[in-house]
Amino acid sequence: MARDKNSEDFIGPIRRLLVGVLVLALVGLFLVWRIDSPRVERLRAAAIDTFVPSFDWAMAPITGAANLINDFQSYQQLRAQNQDLRRELQQMKAWKEAALQLEQENAKLLDLNNVSLDPQLTVVTGVVITDSGSPFRQSVLINVGARDGIVDGWPTMDAIGLVGRIAGVGQNTSRVMLLTDTSSRIPVTIQPSGQKAILAGDNSLNPPLEFLEDTALVRPGDRVVSSGDGGVFPADLLVGQVALGTDDRLRVRLAADYQRLEFLRVLRSQPHEEIEDPDNLLAPEAEFFGPAGINPASISASELTDG
Repeated sequence: MARDKNSEDFIGPIRRLLVGVLVLALVGLFLVWRIDSPRVERLRAAAIDTFVPSFDWAMAPITGAANLINDFQSYQQLRAQNQDLRRELQQMKAWKEAALQLEQENAKLLDLNNVSLDPQLTVVTGVVITDSGSPFRQSVLINVGARDGIVDGWPTMDAIGLVGRIAGVGQNTSRVMLLTDTSSRIPVTIQPSGQKAILAGDNSLNPPLEFLEDTALVRPGDRVVSSGDGGVFPADLLVGQVALGTDDRLRVRLAADYQRLEFLRVLRSQPHEEIEDPDNLLAPEAEFFGPAGINPASISASELTDG
């Protein structure tokens, strides 16, 4: 206890002395710094040149903290710009998708306009609104109907080839039976041989040819067009090309793109002539002439009596 008390008695005066010297030094430094004298000014300049450059290490933490704050602010700005660019990129992707869809639709419509058809044929273009196909039926619905003058039985085409025929007409919509439907039967001509056949749908994309006149004259790659027989379809509408199936049957690779049916053209077919008197067509009334070349119908009753 006595030793601790003596040490406190010794340290207390020294502490007060050091505090006093520090206060006097600070007061003197303040006075020297405030004195407006050339000599004192030169002294201050010499002190600044001597000590300030060596204080860079002391300013390093402050400088680093200031740079960190600036970098953080820059990061916040970059983050905000990045979010804006992401939103703009998302909007641009949506616009790009819309532009691609419009470009595809425009190309298909241009293809429809470039298809060469009989000048006597007029068309009504419709949009495929739904695919009503099933394992047993192959058909689609289009957004044109009786209000547009559509008639049951008219043929339909896409930008390249024949697709099917109208098999049901509503006021605003129509059903198109595709060539691949099992109920579809159309007469076709195979070029260049000119062979006639029936294209029979079987729910596949490559329907077979039936009732060929001479299969030896038909080769894979031959062009298949509608024959126009029976007045079902106009003649010379492109159907596809002959192909040899895996079952060794002659089939038709359809020209129409059945995987992407979006626009269909309905051809206004000219009504075929109706036969009102089939008996007269099959057995026309013949005139009977006698042995002398005299028509009995031209002989009067009196002449027959006199004879």
